[in-house]
Amino acid sequence: SEISTTQITLSGLLLAASIILTRILSFRFAIGGIEGIRIGLGGLPLLMAGVLMGPVTGGVVGILSDVIGYFINPMGPYMPHFTLTSALNGIIPGLLLLKKEKETLSLKQLASVVAITRLIASTILVPYFLYIVFHLPLMVTLPPRIVSLAIEVPLYTLFLHQVLRRVPVRFLSVRKQ
Repeated sequence: SEISTTQITLSGLLLAASIILTRILSFRFAIGGIEGIRIGLGGLPLLMAGVLMGPVTGGVVGILSDVIGYFINPMGPYMPHFTLTSALNGIIPGLLLLKKEKETLSLKQLASVVAITRLIASTILVPYFLYIVFHLPLMVTLPPRIVSLAIEVPLYTLFLHQVLRRVPVRFLSVRKQ
């Protein structure tokens, strides 16, 4: 398969947006000297990459956004666990929508994809990794993640729905040879 110039350009823009939204334009709260809670929109560009360009591109954008973001603005030690969760934010929606016509997705279908992705990558895995790596109690890190999920799902869904109505997604798919 061949990657188009449009895909490379959009991937770069989503990568930059994720880094800026995660590393600069998010609210971070320390717990025991470690960032335990981050509230922001950094996951949205990763979801967009997965929805618009598939699981491979979404995963690559997720990995690069975490690794490059770490070198630009490290928040504690580098942890590959969080690179995995960043990648999953692009991989999961790409896999869930692999055979779907993106332009015709209903709000309900899109909300399901966003909810499943954010539930796994952000609400479950991040608190779990904070617990196993830094011993932060789940009862401290999980409740804010649940609140974030309740806010992110409708917000991300509406934003993605508007993008899908306006972007000619057929030009973004990888061409078969």
